Amino acid sequence: MKKLFHLILATVMLLAAMPAALAQVDTTGGRYYRPVFPNVTISLNVAYGSAVTFSGTTQQLLMDIYQPTGDTVSRRPVIIFAHQGGFVSGSRTDAYMADVCRRFAQLGYVTASIEYRLGFNLTGLAQPRDTPEVARAAIRGMQDMRAAVRFFRRDAATTRQYKVNPRYIVVGGSSAGGFMALEVGYLDKASEVPAYVDITALGGIEGNSGNPGYSSAVLAVLNLSGATESATIIEPGNVPLCSVHGTADNVVPYLKGRVGSLLPPKYVVGSGLLNPRATAVGIRNELRTFRNAGHIPFEGANTNGQAYADTTFRTIRDFLRPSLGQPGTVLSATAAASRAAMLQAYPVPATTEIQLAAPTGTLFKQHTAELLDATGRIVRRFQWEQANQTLPRENLKAGLYFLRSPNQPPLRVVFE
Repeated sequence: MKKLFHLILATVMLLAAMPAALAQVDTTGGRYYRPVFPNVTISLNVAYGSAVTFSGTTQQLLMDIYQPTGDTVSRRPVIIFAHQGGFVSGSRTDAYMADVCRRFAQLGYVTASIEYRLGFNLTGLAQPRDTPEVARAAIRGMQDMRAAVRFFRRDAATTRQYKVNPRYIVVGGSSAGGFMALEVGYLDKASEVPAYVDITALGGIEGNSGNPGYSSAVLAVLNLSGATESATIIEPGNVPLCSVHGTADNVVPYLKGRVGSLLPPKYVVGSGLLNPRATAVGIRNELRTFRNAGHIPFEGANTNGQAYADTTFRTIRDFLRPSLGQPGTVLSATAAASRAAMLQAYPVPATTEIQLAAPTGTLFKQHTAELLDATGRIVRRFQWEQANQTLPRENLKAGLYFLRSPNQPPLRVVFE
């Protein structure tokens, strides 16, 4: 308990140490809260990567990108959404995905609805408890979503076609998409994946779905009727969590149990236990509970479904506002003109070394950086001399660290 207290205190102190001048958010006219943009421009069939499916074929991965029409802000936050369907069905064009992307784009966000690899091997499913197949499907989806995150960071560092702020990328999803978002946000060590999944054979946590060389770290996680393998993957120092879940969900349990419908056996932990875990380890979170509601009630086409959808939208909107005010936020067109280096440290987790990088096209200045352990103690001080350089692990123990640089939010580093 004492260690947890020191960790939370250290994280708060690190954030508080950042210059107040960087906490600038362009919210004039109700931006990110009110639909200030009546029209939305949609870019269809944008390729963000490719990956090998469960059957051995290669699938091109596509997304639809929604932008507020006429927006002049040059660095905007991004929300990446993934559809429901039990990893066997669904589409990025599903009605709910299109609607939620449109609504957040009207607030000023850039949003994306992604497709991801579906399907899994139907052999060997007659196990008494967990089948590895659903877990592997979730890992593949997680890898694809990570590639989508890296896609936007690559765009921000190169062509800047979508005018996004690479520090402010949120992931979310409905049902199966929620599984994926939770894993992107909180699954950061191979040791957290059950051995029966064989994460190495699947390409590791980051996967090979596209856009290598960029971080897949996110600002927050939106879990809509989703679940995951274990609540313990949520750890001190992780990003905020917003969950929406019906208490009578008979497909993805609100608390814990076996996934329902026609899916093979898989035992998971739902929002009713994930959010209390986040509270216990000091992570900002919100759980919107729909009493006696079933699975994904916000996707219903009737009046009740629209009411649930409206509540879900407002819950996400209000939850994300504090994250936009974090130190390091630069969303206004004026502040963006400086094009300061947005430093990255990856992979997360790392084994023998971490790659330090300032994206191409940004202004990098040599500086002294510090690596702090979970208690806030400086364990290494070094010169960051080049835009891209390697930091060896050397004798550092496994665990959570924070990389601190001048005028930058702390970067989370994990060694395993």
